[in-house]
Amino acid sequence: MSSGAAAFWLAILGTPVLMRWLQHKRIGQQIRADGPATHTAKAGTPTMGGLAIIGAVLGGYVIGHLGTEVRFSATGLLVVITVVLFGAIGALDDWIKVRNQRSLGLNKRAKFGAQVVVSVLFAELAVHWAHTATTLSFTRMSSPGIQLGEAGWVIFAVLVLVGTSNAVNLTDGLDGLAAGSSTFCFSVLAILGYWIFRHRAIFHVLPAYAIDLALTSVALGGACLGFLWWNAAPAKIFLGDTGSLAIGSGVGALCLLLNLDLLLPILGALFVLETLSVIAQVVSFRAFHKRILRMAPLHHHFELTGWPETTIIVRLWICAGLFAALALGIFYGVYLTVTKL
Repeated sequence: MSSGAAAFWLAILGTPVLMRWLQHKRIGQQIRADGPATHTAKAGTPTMGGLAIIGAVLGGYVIGHLGTEVRFSATGLLVVITVVLFGAIGALDDWIKVRNQRSLGLNKRAKFGAQVVVSVLFAELAVHWAHTATTLSFTRMSSPGIQLGEAGWVIFAVLVLVGTSNAVNLTDGLDGLAAGSSTFCFSVLAILGYWIFRHRAIFHVLPAYAIDLALTSVALGGACLGFLWWNAAPAKIFLGDTGSLAIGSGVGALCLLLNLDLLLPILGALFVLETLSVIAQVVSFRAFHKRILRMAPLHHHFELTGWPETTIIVRLWICAGLFAALALGIFYGVYLTVTKL
């Protein structure tokens, strides 16, 4: 789709412009004092690169509608709005880090509270503006078909958006890891959105909504891929929380609006594993005063065992691609099962 091509070129051409502006303003990455020693060389690398992704997504989404029969829809606009708002939270967090010259930005309560507020706004708009079904679903509304009601679905949506955005944020610890892994997710979501559009009677998503969500997925994937040109190791610019929170919210919002709620943990299994590694580390240390990993998240553990950074990135990209392919295969398998009934 043209939205993906437009977003890709906007990201690949716009990112160097953003890098020069960030360097001029001396907006560079602050490195954790307790992080791997090899990361000290990355201090000062321009951060807040997520601004380029957000700009490319906006441009790609608009351009993707020009000269086509695809109309702007409530669902597509809602995903874009959510990405922008989560990106704004991340930008504020990044700015505080730069201003205070430390690796800590917004305090945990403020950051979590802002994410919850935006997530509640998304959920309410999804129900009342986009008229999203409040049924818990795997690949379609009748599977498993548990009716959550508005209150239950809003709570569920908040958990999904906050969880997914923070999961991608935790994964964003090596050059290109989060952006590259997310590209697989958006690519599969684009395919699923188009498939749902073609087979609307089975999946119960309005055709105009499904195809617009597919277009939005393509724009997000193209933006991540274009940014990856500059973010790949050795990175010339970092996503920052601006980018990781925006990307994570995009993955979560698309799955919720496409009725792929329970397929999300499979599609984004790498992000789930990274998050679980942090939870396991914290629980183990607090309960038994022992660390099960040399450092969490998981990618830092591999670093401290001696794996080269590029090796870790490529291997985790492979895992992300396999998980995304598994989600696609499961979706198609369910489709074949339904059509035979």
